[in-house]
Parts: sequence; structure tokens; C-alpha cells
Amino acid sequence: MSKKKDKRKDRRVIVSVQAGDRVVGAFGVWNVIDMRKRNFTEHYVLHVYPFMTPSDVLDTLHEAKIVKDRHSLEHAFRNEKLSERLKTGCYVIEATSTNAYVARMLACGWQTPVRLTLSGSIRSKERLATLISKQMMVSYRDVLSALNDDEFLLPFGTDSKNVYSLFLPDTYEVYWDSSVELLFSRMKKEYDKFWTADRARKAKAQGLTPREVSVLASIVSGETNQAKEYPQIASVYLNRLHKDMLLQADPTVAFIYDYRPKRILKKHMDTPSPYNTYKNKGLPPGPICVPPKACIDAVLDPAREDYMYFCADPSFNGTHRFAVTYKEHKKNADEFHKALNARERK
Repeated sequence: MSKKKDKRKDRRVIVSVQAGDRVVGAFGVWNVIDMRKRNFTEHYVLHVYPFMTPSDVLDTLHEAKIVKDRHSLEHAFRNEKLSERLKTGCYVIEATSTNAYVARMLACGWQTPVRLTLSGSIRSKERLATLISKQMMVSYRDVLSALNDDEFLLPFGTDSKNVYSLFLPDTYEVYWDSSVELLFSRMKKEYDKFWTADRARKAKAQGLTPREVSVLASIVSGETNQAKEYPQIASVYLNRLHKDMLLQADPTVAFIYDYRPKRILKKHMDTPSPYNTYKNKGLPPGPICVPPKACIDAVLDPAREDYMYFCADPSFNGTHRFAVTYKEHKKNADEFHKALNARERK
């Protein structure tokens, strides 16, 4: 009798184990299916900040209405231990992405580079810091502080007076959560790449260092928005430098006043400052803006002209009239000021 009971007990154990195996197996299959589920409705760019938790990420995706099943994605986050492994960064989620891939992407920091664009008129460090901070995770305050910190800038071969020359307007692929140090390192790498042996040779032929080329290019940039005039304006200032004449560049005076004056008057030209090229010969101590690459190349390849002067065209079409002699220049200047005064009276 006891043997029969033992056999029945053994059968119950076997059945129980088999049932358990089926449950475990079913759970395992469900887990695999859940992890491989395509759980997103559309392309989405996710920014993960340092203060965010996996729950914050889930809330962000849920509010963006791109997640089909929040609980399923939450399960994938737990599997990847995102509470311990979540990385900051910019991540691209596609409609074809699986739960497992997105969770692993966030855990491993598989970022998609972003495009950092430096363009337009950049005539102040505040403007430069704003451009960078609006496109990157770094703060405006940290970028501005770096731009004014000589000790920080030393490893990048520049200082707070010449830091504009480090930045070349262009679009760069970078990681969104890059530190200030990494961003400046990238700019230095691009600067070194731009200054080829050929450009260095051309600078030397003009009697200038690369830094001095950037300074003069910034003045050229401040004089006109007409790219076709860059080589001509560059040639005027190079001719004046080579003849040891005052540059008498209005943009350098405007720089002293943070570009506030609408017109540069005699009282502005009398301002004592190392940036006042009406009072000091040679180039100012540093660039007065971030010079475009085209302005730098115009200084390296100026127009072959004997022009020593230029002034705005009285038609106000944005171009300039150039002159070799002061007499010719004075005539051009008188016509312009007459037209300007008439315009202001109207």
C-alpha cells in the first residue's frame, strides 16, 4: 500500500514540475517577445539630462505620445538596470526601435551626434555663449566663464583677448553632452586643421601670424556684409599696414562701445583704447568678432589693388567706393555724408 502511495506522490511531483517548467517557459517566451517589441510610433529625439531618472524618461516619452505600451518599456528599463546605468545624452528613437534596443542604448550611452552651428554675426562673448548653450547641454554661464578665463584657455593656444580666433563659423557634429573642455578641444582641432601649411605660408607672405590674420579678418567682417568685397577691403588694410599708416577702422571703435553707436563720430574716435585704430598704429590686441572663414581667406588672398581708402556708397546699397588718393576718398566721403544727412532729416 505504501509503495502505491509513493508512486502517486512521485507522479504528482513530476506533473507539478512539468507545469512549473511550462510557466517558466511561457514567461521566458513572453519576456523575449516583450523585449523585441517595436513599441514606438515615430522618430523621436530624446535628450537625457543629468538630473533625470528612468521614470522621468518614461514620462517624457509618454507625454510625447510615441510609446504604445509604457509598462512594456518600463520592464525593459528594469532589465537593463537603468536606475543605475542611465547615461546623459541625445538619443534618436525610431519607430522600428525595440524596447530592448532603446533600453540598452540609454544604458550604454549610444548617442547620436548633434549639429552645432556657429553662424551669423558673433560680435560678443555673450552671443557666442548663447549660441553654444542653446544647442548643447553646457550652460551659458560655464561657456562664458571659459571664454574669459586665461588659465583655462592656455592649453588651447589662446587667451581671452584672442579667443574669437579659435572659433571658425561652420557646422560641426558633436555629442550633445560634451563638456566645455571637450568643445574647446574640438574647436582647437578644427582650427589646426584649417590652418594648413599653405595658409600659414600665405600669412607669412603678408608679414602676419595666423592670430594677426584673424584680427584683421574680424575688422574686414565688421566693415561689410558683401562677401564679394572682402578681398578689396582686406587689401586696403594690408596696404595701410605695410605703409605703417593708421588703419582708421570704424568697427574697432564700435567694438569699444559694444557696437552701440549707429554712427562713429569724432568723439568716439578720440576714445583712448588699445582697440582704437584711429589713435594706435597696427592691429588691435585681438579680434573684434568671430571672423568668417571667407574673411580670413580674403586677408590671405587680397585683391591686388593700390587702394588706401574706402567709404560706403551713397546709394546705401551695402557696397563701398574705393580710392587710391585721399583727395578721391574725400570726394566719395563727402557725397556719402551728404546723402546720409539728407536721409536722417527725412
